[in-house]
Amino acid sequence: MISAPSRAVAVLCVTQVLGWGALFYPPGLTMPLIAAAHGWSLAQALSGFSIALGVSGLVAPFACGLIERRGGHYVMAAGALLGAAGLLVLALAGNYAVYLAGWVLLGVAMACNLYDPAFTALARIFGTAARRPITLVTFVGGLASTVSWPTAQILIAHGGWRTVYFVFAGVMAFVVAPLYAFVLPRNALYVAPPGTADAAAVSPVRTIPAAGLPFLLVAAGFAAHSVMQSGTLAHLLTILQRGGIDAGTAVVIGALFGPSQVLTRVADFMSGGRLHPLLVARLAMAVMACAFVLLMVLGFSPVIAAVFAVMFGAANGIVTIARGALPLALFGAAGYGRVIGRIARPAQICQALSPFVLAYAMDRWSDRAALEILIVAALFSLGCFLALRRP
Repeated sequence: MISAPSRAVAVLCVTQVLGWGALFYPPGLTMPLIAAAHGWSLAQALSGFSIALGVSGLVAPFACGLIERRGGHYVMAAGALLGAAGLLVLALAGNYAVYLAGWVLLGVAMACNLYDPAFTALARIFGTAARRPITLVTFVGGLASTVSWPTAQILIAHGGWRTVYFVFAGVMAFVVAPLYAFVLPRNALYVAPPGTADAAAVSPVRTIPAAGLPFLLVAAGFAAHSVMQSGTLAHLLTILQRGGIDAGTAVVIGALFGPSQVLTRVADFMSGGRLHPLLVARLAMAVMACAFVLLMVLGFSPVIAAVFAVMFGAANGIVTIARGALPLALFGAAGYGRVIGRIARPAQICQALSPFVLAYAMDRWSDRAALEILIVAALFSLGCFLALRRP
C-alpha cells in the first residue's frame, strides 16, 4: 500500500503537469488568435492574462495559509473547479467584460493550484525535509510546456483556439479536481525513521526571521525572476516567429523548454540537494542573463533560439526549486505557507505586469527592447541573491 506522503508526491506530480499546462501555458499560442477573433490588440488580449496573475498574487497568501492549516484537498480541488469554469468563460465570452471575468476566475485557480500551494502542501507533510519532494514535483511539472504547447497546437489545427479551452476545462474538472479531492492525503504528517537522511534534515537548523532586508531580497529576487518567466513564456513563440522562424519550428523550439527544466531538476534530485538553494538561485540567474544576451547578440536563427530555450529552461528549472527550498532553508518550516504566500504576492504581480509591459515594448519599440528589459530583470535578480547571506 502506498504511504500517504508518497501518494501526495505522486498526485502533485500529475496535477502540476496538468494544472500548469491548462492554466498558464495556453496564452503563448492562443493570445494572437483570441485578439484576431474579437478584433482586439495583442496587448488588450494579454491584459486578461495579466489580471489573472495579479489576482493570483493577491489571493496566494490566503490560499497557501489555508492549505497549511487545513490541507490541500479542499482548497486545491475547489481551485481546479474554478479553473475549469474560467477556461469555459474564455471560450464562450461574447464581450470584453466577460472575458476579463474569466481571467479573474483563472487567477484564483492559479493561486490554489500551481507551485506555491503545492510547495505548501509538501511542507505541511514533510516539514524541513521537503526539498527532495519539491524537486521531484517540479522536475515532473517541468514537462507541462512540452505537453501543453504541442497539444494546444494540435487542437488549434483541428478545432480552433476555443477547442483548447474546452478540452483543458474538462481536464481540470474531471481529472485534476478529483485527484485533489479524493486522492491527496487529508491529514498526512511525515515523520522520518531514525538514522535516515531525512531524519537529519528535519533536525533543528539555524534560520532567520522572515522579515527585514533578507526577506525583501528574497521577495525581490523571485519577483524579478517572475518578470522573466511570464514575459518569456507569453512572448517567446511570437518573438521567434517575428524573427523569421516558422510557427511549427517555433513550437518545437519552445517544447525544448520543458525537458531542459526536467534535466536540471533531475540533477538536483540525484545530487541529494547538496548545493544550498541560495547558490542554486545565483547560478540560475547568471545563466538566464547569459541566455538573453546570446539571443540578442546572435539573432533569431533556429540553432541560436534552440540554445536559448535550453539555457533558459535549465535555469528556470532550478530557480523554481530554489523558490520552494530557499525560504525553507532561510526561514524554517514554521509558518512556511504564510511566508511563501507573502513571497508569491510581489512575484505574481510582476508576472501580471510583465506580459503587458513587454507587449507594449514590442509594439512601441521593438522585440530587442523587450529582450533588454529581460536582461535588466535577470541582473537585478542576480544582485538580490548575491546580497543575501546564509544563516
